[in-house]
Amino acid sequence: MRIVQLANFYGARSGGLRTAVDRWGAGYVAAGHEVILVVPGIRDSAQTLASGVERLTVHAARLPCSGGYRVASARRVADVLEHLRPDAIEVSDRLTLRGFGRWARVRDVHATMVSHERLDRLLGMALPLPAARTLADEANRRTAHSFDAIVCTTDFAAAEFHRIGARNIHRAPLGVDLEMFAPRHADPALQSRFTNGSTTLITHCGRLSPEKRADRSIAAIARLHAARRPVHLVVAGDGPRRPALERAAHGLPVTFLGHVTDRRQVAALLATTEISLAPGPHETFCLSALESLASGTPVVASQSSAVAGLVDRTCGALADDSGDGFAAAIDRILTVPRPVRERAARMRAEQFRWPDSVDTMLAIHRGEPTQAGS
Repeated sequence: MRIVQLANFYGARSGGLRTAVDRWGAGYVAAGHEVILVVPGIRDSAQTLASGVERLTVHAARLPCSGGYRVASARRVADVLEHLRPDAIEVSDRLTLRGFGRWARVRDVHATMVSHERLDRLLGMALPLPAARTLADEANRRTAHSFDAIVCTTDFAAAEFHRIGARNIHRAPLGVDLEMFAPRHADPALQSRFTNGSTTLITHCGRLSPEKRADRSIAAIARLHAARRPVHLVVAGDGPRRPALERAAHGLPVTFLGHVTDRRQVAALLATTEISLAPGPHETFCLSALESLASGTPVVASQSSAVAGLVDRTCGALADDSGDGFAAAIDRILTVPRPVRERAARMRAEQFRWPDSVDTMLAIHRGEPTQAGS
């Protein structure tokens, strides 16, 4: 089977969407399929990745105020796609590439849309909730009608499609690299770089964009610092909100690392830290939270995001969407002995394996029944 993956907002740096697309593609190749990935970039180019995926880069304009993302026009992508003659397409963009469901239907090509975000939540950041839901529902109806399958990684992501009565929803939870992310990668030298023996090391790992709400991580540290709790926050990531966040963190025990390119360094940080924060209220899965759990690190997450389906009291805590809420949740986790919470976090992550996710996606591409989102 020739599977073509389409993805705008596939950045040059690592991210949740890029990781998912790459891991699925590698899994398809390992299962004996031909995979071509079409993504935006500075110039047209072709490259065969180590995984065996052929990546075609389409020249695309830079999106202003996005932190470096590029968006290829649907027309340019269609020109490329016409020559590829796919058996199945996998679209990871519900905004600029959603028209490819119709493209595939008239050519009798199986089409899958992956919901990496909640459209109603994204629109709700700029519009009143009733208007955001109305617009999202109409867009989602058209998407569900034109694509053969809608893939949601969590029930949270599936909720807006269930609201409109879509019948072609499939659940395909993402996975985590259980070798790369593991408690054994904890680094005492890294611990001593940021803390002394009595300081709690806390990490926020992710893109510094408005919807990720890293400001709540800063606010939580401010509350704990004011209460004389010995904590230190390390922020691993970059994005358009970084200057404002650095101003908010002035005078607080906070270190900004910027984007960490080496995944082994990220794994060491997550295994060394005691608590990982995921304050984004609109997260539909949050791979960094799962990577933290695999590293034996409990997660404090927004109770209004999909991470609420990943963590419970054994391996983390859910917090109100405020700095006070996250500070209180951090305090609750620290009452549990570290070995206990480390074991619980790792056990939870072991339920999410990339081979299982790949198998589910291949079944979807073949048009076979799978577990529907509930």
